[in-house]
Amino acid sequence: MQHGVGGWGPPGHHPAAPPQPPIPPAQGWPVTPVPEATGHIPLPPAVPAPHQPPAPATGGATLAVLLIGPAGAGKTTVARHWAASRPVATAHISLDDVREWVRSGFADPQAGWNEHSEAQYRLARRTCGFAARNFLANGISCILDDAVFPDRPVVGLGGWKRHVGPGLLPVVLLPGLEIVLERNAARSGNRRLSDEEVARIHGRMAGWYGSGLPIIDNSHLDVEGTARALDEALARILAAPAG
Repeated sequence: MQHGVGGWGPPGHHPAAPPQPPIPPAQGWPVTPVPEATGHIPLPPAVPAPHQPPAPATGGATLAVLLIGPAGAGKTTVARHWAASRPVATAHISLDDVREWVRSGFADPQAGWNEHSEAQYRLARRTCGFAARNFLANGISCILDDAVFPDRPVVGLGGWKRHVGPGLLPVVLLPGLEIVLERNAARSGNRRLSDEEVARIHGRMAGWYGSGLPIIDNSHLDVEGTARALDEALARILAAPAG
């Protein structure tokens, strides 16, 4: 006589559910499952997902993206929107947010660049890179944002690639000067800089022209439109032949 629910066994006995197959990682950045992975994890360059159209979107690719731009470019807002809009797990890591974890003794950027602000910048960048590697090793894409200068190695692209991995995909967000001045004026606290400083940073960012990196002028794009342009730029990078 049959007892229990859905099978043989004593009354009240419920057989264990069959084991579920593991969920495959997202296509794109190759991921080696590592339980509670932390520390230095070698990450190969990103590759396009097989049998997936390279454009107009990155789809389910697992990516590590660095969004570069001057103060007021909208990096953090766009990065947050892009991460929230993807169909796969994606984290947003803001260097400015991590820098501001330091409360007492914070090296305020409005005080200028000195040994203390450089030390805290380096520490924040290492912390961001550590977090990004852990997300990527567990199949979660990430987008980081920072005002990376093309002419200053200390705050340059090389440091980010050392901390995150060679597959990091940098994209530059560079609206016109009048736009960044307007957006900066709407900021408050440590995030608001003087007009002179904003203009100086914006001028130095022009050095990215001719670098080969994708550059998005979002002067006349809203957040959603800029995030879409970012995704299309990343899809073109993934579709480009390696080498």
